[in-house]
Amino acid sequence: MPDATGMTPTGLYVPLITPFDAEGAVALTALEALAHDVLDAGATGVVALGTTAEPASLTDGERRAVVDVVAGVCRARSAELLVGANTAEALTALRRRPEVTAALTLVPPFVRPGEAGVVAHFAALTAASPVPLVVYHVPYRTGQHLSADAIRRLAGLPGVAGVKYAAGGIDAETVELLADPPAGFAVLGGDDVVISPLLALGAHGGILASAHLGTARFAELITLWRSGEAAGARALGHRLAALSAALFAEPNPAVVKAVLHARGRIPSPGVRLPLLPAGREALRRALRLADAVV
Repeated sequence: MPDATGMTPTGLYVPLITPFDAEGAVALTALEALAHDVLDAGATGVVALGTTAEPASLTDGERRAVVDVVAGVCRARSAELLVGANTAEALTALRRRPEVTAALTLVPPFVRPGEAGVVAHFAALTAASPVPLVVYHVPYRTGQHLSADAIRRLAGLPGVAGVKYAAGGIDAETVELLADPPAGFAVLGGDDVVISPLLALGAHGGILASAHLGTARFAELITLWRSGEAAGARALGHRLAALSAALFAEPNPAVVKAVLHARGRIPSPGVRLPLLPAGREALRRALRLADAVV
């Protein structure tokens, strides 16, 4: 069933990094420019405080400042804004953010509550949230598998608009889900390397960190698959998969940041612990592949 607001997210969403300056402070001007850049290049919207943004390394004040800046861009551009929010408290705070389209909310990590526990958890969160939720399903990080049936049960909750589907590849459960997706419920690919085959199966778009680079090409890939232009989509998808593999060769977002810095788009390639900066060889390979898709 559709969520209570009727909002079904489709298209390309870029989960923005949090750029830092040479002293390690959040570079808000660079963040604002990145948000404008990806929207100019064809992204439907952006995500603030997704995992690519290193939110656990930010202070409360930094997190508020990041959302302030990105919300301002989305307000000015009439663009969609998703915000990472995983607790009832964080979701309730979004009442003060009229620009927010939806919250990107992680399946509870580490505790492995079982599928029934996950559904009950999201039922409670939707009651607290002023905006629809996009469930972030990433079992190789959370430890919690969800079957196609469990995702359909989540889709049946009023206030759940879709899923960021990052199951670690494409398996029988993926095929089963996309063979008969719930009405009014978006399946957004979150594994960048396999976004093209996921779109071929019927996914509605993607939340893709790789799309900081070659944003227009990722937007084009979604358009090609959704319009049935398989030959062009297949060729472009192979090129973008190679780029995504290079950008994820080291823990995300280290390589993405290194490439953005090398291109002069952010003031430093810095990440915060426990992440480490990308190595030189990873940067060289990613730059070469990014040049090939522009």
